[in-house]
Amino acid sequence: MDKPVVVIGIGEIGSVFARGFMKLGYPVVPVTRDMDMAVVAADVSEPEMVVVAVAEKDMHPTLQALPDVWSDKLVLLQNELLPRDWLQQGLVNPTVISVWFEKKKGMDSKVVIASPAYGQFAGLLKEALGLLDIPVTEVGSEEALLFELVLKNLYILTTNIAGLEAGGNVSELWAEHNELACDVAGDVLDIQEELTGKELNRTALIEGMLKAFDGDPEHGCMGRSAPARLERALLIADEAKLEVPTLRRIAADQS
Repeated sequence: MDKPVVVIGIGEIGSVFARGFMKLGYPVVPVTRDMDMAVVAADVSEPEMVVVAVAEKDMHPTLQALPDVWSDKLVLLQNELLPRDWLQQGLVNPTVISVWFEKKKGMDSKVVIASPAYGQFAGLLKEALGLLDIPVTEVGSEEALLFELVLKNLYILTTNIAGLEAGGNVSELWAEHNELACDVAGDVLDIQEELTGKELNRTALIEGMLKAFDGDPEHGCMGRSAPARLERALLIADEAKLEVPTLRRIAADQS
């Protein structure tokens, strides 16, 4: 029998990964919020991989508590993820996938565009998710991975935060509220440059975001996490003394 795959967080997205690996023949060991990872790791000390599928707010506490025996087997997939998130936890070279499919309760997975993955388990992720008709693209470098992570952050933060004001879907946002979308995207990229310490190719990132808009034009802008995303963005901006005027105006209007 293949080594087990540990999945930390069995929500909607985590359950998709679990199903893909089960279809490949891997036993899956779920770790829920109420379980002690150290106890599980004592029984499963040599898994094939450990997929961390918790919510963004739970990521750092989860990585801090991660048993050492799992640290070289990680797959990370959260939104708002950047290299600094795993490096500050002392983790090196995790496999990372930028998830571009949506899974809500009572509905099947809905693909926006192919999900890029990088790292030692990227090929296995492609194989497992491919069995569920979810396309995965393997990227070839850390630089390419960084671009993909920033692109996903740009998409999520721009649509969610602009959606607080405009509502509607991504197609309507770009067609009917273009100035708002561009202004929010500019502020978001200011924050991403601060977090990555790099000058980003803004034109390529905006073009990538528009491809994602075309992948699912009716995707709703404002998810339930939008207010929290705006709050986190402003905390980062405050620490870095960034102006981000459009984000601040939207926040003021929401209060």
